[in-house]
Amino acid sequence: MANRRRSNRSREKETNWQERVVQIRRVSKVVKGGKKLSFRAIVVVGNERGQVGVGVGKASDVIGAVKKGVADGKKQLIDVPLTKANSIPHPTFGEGGAARVMMRPAAPGTGVIAGGAVRTVLELAGVRNVLAKQLGSDNPLNNARAALDALDSLRTFAEVAEERGVAIEKLYA
Repeated sequence: MANRRRSNRSREKETNWQERVVQIRRVSKVVKGGKKLSFRAIVVVGNERGQVGVGVGKASDVIGAVKKGVADGKKQLIDVPLTKANSIPHPTFGEGGAARVMMRPAAPGTGVIAGGAVRTVLELAGVRNVLAKQLGSDNPLNNARAALDALDSLRTFAEVAEERGVAIEKLYA
């Protein structure tokens, strides 16, 4: 029994999720008695080891909205393939609403060159060296979703080789 408890604790430590609030907005709904105020929180959740998600939560208080955003973000998780240089395997492009995000792999030591919500998504995904550019909209939610779309479309060499039915060595030839 004691061994089982220890293994659960170590698993919890391995999957330590970080959450960052990208935006908190006070929104209102007009009802019969006047305006009903609530809060919308955009939260990015990631473990810095290739898993990341973006969630949105709405509640009458900020703390409740953030908690709902974290829960929603954990439902939207995607896996990101990382290279040995903690970069992305190839250039990619993503869209979310009117926002478009372009990402390119970078050499070790470059760092995360990105702005706003895209930077937060990349850092919590565990990407250390990447060049990214937001195009179109400057809406943080749509940019975060565009970044997720771009990261979700990434494929490794092994996946491409398997799809084509050839050995990985023959991809370079």
